[in-house]
Amino acid sequence: MSHRTIIEPFKIKMVEPLHFHTREHRDEVLKTAGYNLFLINSDEITFDFLTDSGTTAMSAEQWASMMTADESYAGSRSFQKFKAAIADVMGFSFVIPTHQGRAAERIFFSKLVKENHKIPSNNHFDTTRANIEFLKAEAVDLVIAEGKDPTSLHPFKGNIDLIALEKFCEEHQKNIPFGMITITNNTGGGQPVSLANLKAVAAIYKKYGIPFIIDACRFAENAYFIKLREEGQKERPVKEIVHEIFSLADGCLMSAKKDAMVNIGGFIALKTDKWIDDLRNILILTEGFPTYGGLAARDLAAMAVGLYEVLDENYLSYRLAVSHYMASKLNELGIPTMQPAGGHAVYIDAKKFLPHIAPHEFPGQSMAVELYRYEGIRSCEIGSAMFGKYDNGKFIGASMELVRMAFPRRVYTQSHFDYIIEGMGELVHKKNEFKGMRMTYEPPFLRHFTARFEPLK
Repeated sequence: MSHRTIIEPFKIKMVEPLHFHTREHRDEVLKTAGYNLFLINSDEITFDFLTDSGTTAMSAEQWASMMTADESYAGSRSFQKFKAAIADVMGFSFVIPTHQGRAAERIFFSKLVKENHKIPSNNHFDTTRANIEFLKAEAVDLVIAEGKDPTSLHPFKGNIDLIALEKFCEEHQKNIPFGMITITNNTGGGQPVSLANLKAVAAIYKKYGIPFIIDACRFAENAYFIKLREEGQKERPVKEIVHEIFSLADGCLMSAKKDAMVNIGGFIALKTDKWIDDLRNILILTEGFPTYGGLAARDLAAMAVGLYEVLDENYLSYRLAVSHYMASKLNELGIPTMQPAGGHAVYIDAKKFLPHIAPHEFPGQSMAVELYRYEGIRSCEIGSAMFGKYDNGKFIGASMELVRMAFPRRVYTQSHFDYIIEGMGELVHKKNEFKGMRMTYEPPFLRHFTARFEPLK
């Protein structure tokens, strides 16, 4: 028989208490933090959906592997197991571990990216864009039109616009050090990229002699979407789809804090040794020896296990079902979300939910603040606070005003999600009272991490 109830495909062996506070207390916390949820201490949060990065509950097998890790400074057994796991799962022979994804980006970009270079992708996420722009290059987003429409039901809204990519590569071929794609497309709502699109993108990059690099943070979720939604893929194991995805690319950059199911770690993985010596030299200067890359060997061991555990289709089915469940329940309450639901998060459409708040008044930040005030939820604005720009002093808002509730892996249960939904009705009734925000402090890079705000009167 088929079951409608979502269950966690794991048993819980350790627990941690939740923190409950009054709304009045949370109001004071918001004022102290400058209305920036990144600046709130975790013990002031009840449900922490700020990110799914590094917030995973690791498995018994991962913890066991950490206890037997080889902490040798050079050439440890744990590195060899880690390297073998990447070769088996992804097919890449050359691996450089780093302490997290943005370190992989910084090392890789510092070798290949020069001033005025242009790097195309579907959408670059915040750290990727910041590392490119820091080098005075341009991160260019070429996601399909449906990917910019929260109401579109296109099954692969993370796809790159192939016509736009072809034209871009033709015009800027000599100024493109490599091309990218992000799977799943985090900026655009955790939306997947189809295998057909990945093949076409790889062919275009190859035609123009441009190396193809995948931002692989949520590769397993993307592969499972392909299995569920793409014609001819239903009977294939996820591991087989994953292997084909990476066979199309010259390499990948990964924050292992997502789909490698760990709390810290990342890596650069490549097919050939073309850049490997230079990248290792940069790594040695800033991260550590090439076989540990700024990590303890126990973290390498946990990643090696996590890269296999994430391919479990029972887990992936549960993972995607949680996002679908939460999106559908929010929609029933009148809270619009990015459609269809992504893999790792629910993205609330703050522009549609709060039409009375203009982009320069940061409707997404306002929504994030109210989620914390009403429910104790820490979420993340992905809108004009994160991506808005200035053009000759004029503010240019982001194309979408989203609020991401990213669900940590294997942390919260069905009861937690039902509890949250029960309390959301009051927020819906009060939405017309919500005010926009004014940014009172703006740092030069990744401003959403440390910016400060105040509510408009």
